Amino acid sequence: MGFVVSGKTDVGVVRQNNEDNLYISQDDGLLLVADGMGGHASGEVASKITVDIMRDYFGGVKEGRQLQIGPYQEDLTEPTNRLGSAIRLANQAIYEAAQGNPLWHGMGTTIAAVLITGNRLSIAHVGDSRVYLIREGSMEQLTDDHSFVSEQVKREIISKEQAKASEMKNVLTRALGVHPEVEVDLEELSLLDGDMLVLCTDGLTGMVDDDEIFAIINTLRDPAVACEDLIARANQNGGKDNITVVIAEIEKKKGWFYRLLHFKEWFRR
Repeated sequence: MGFVVSGKTDVGVVRQNNEDNLYISQDDGLLLVADGMGGHASGEVASKITVDIMRDYFGGVKEGRQLQIGPYQEDLTEPTNRLGSAIRLANQAIYEAAQGNPLWHGMGTTIAAVLITGNRLSIAHVGDSRVYLIREGSMEQLTDDHSFVSEQVKREIISKEQAKASEMKNVLTRALGVHPEVEVDLEELSLLDGDMLVLCTDGLTGMVDDDEIFAIINTLRDPAVACEDLIARANQNGGKDNITVVIAEIEKKKGWFYRLLHFKEWFRR
C-alpha cells in the first residue's frame, strides 16, 4: 500500500533551539516524531539518538539482523513488536548516554512512531506526542498522552478544558531515557485507501486544537502544504514550543477503468 508523506519541524517563536526531531522512510514505512527535553540542549541529543537508533534498527532488520528488546506480545504482529523493540533500544541508549555525561543527566524524549506494512499500521508511543487517524470525514487520536493532566482527565478529576489551562500540562509520566527500561504502548489496525495519518509533538497540539488541525488537513488534502499551514498557525497562536508534524496519505488504488484510460492514452503515443 503506497503513501504520500511530508514532514516539517520548526523552532517556534519563543524557544532558542529546536529539540524536536523527525524521521521519514518510505522504503521502511517508518514515520516518527520525537520531542526532546533537558537542559544544555540535551533534549536535542535525546531525540536525535532516538532517530538514529530507530533508523539503524530497521536497517538491520532489512539485512536479516533482528534483535528483540523486551517482551514479545503474541497478540500483535511481528512488525509491531519490532517497532516496540526499536523504541526500547533507543531508551537504553539515551539512558546510558545520560549516565556517562553530566551535561546530559536527566535528558529524555517523547516518541510517536508508526510503521506501515502493507495495509497494516503499527503504532507505538511514549510521552505526549501524538498519532491521529483521519478517515471518512473525522479525526481520531490513536494515542493516549502519558502526562499528569491526562491521567487526571481519565480519572475525571479535571475536565479537558481545565487540563489545557493547567500549569502541570507539560509534566510527563513516561518518557524515553529517564529509566533503564520503559513501557511502550503498542497498537495496530488496518489501513484503508484515502486514510491520512498525523504525527505531531505538543508544540502543535498545545497551540492548535484538534478541530482546527482536522479542518486544515481535511481542506488542503496535501501533506506538504498542510504541514506548512499547521506550523504557521501554531506560530500565529504563540509558538511557545518547538513544532513538528508529519502527515501521510494512503494512496487510493486505481480501478480498472482508470487503468484502461491510462493504457489508451499510452497507446495513442
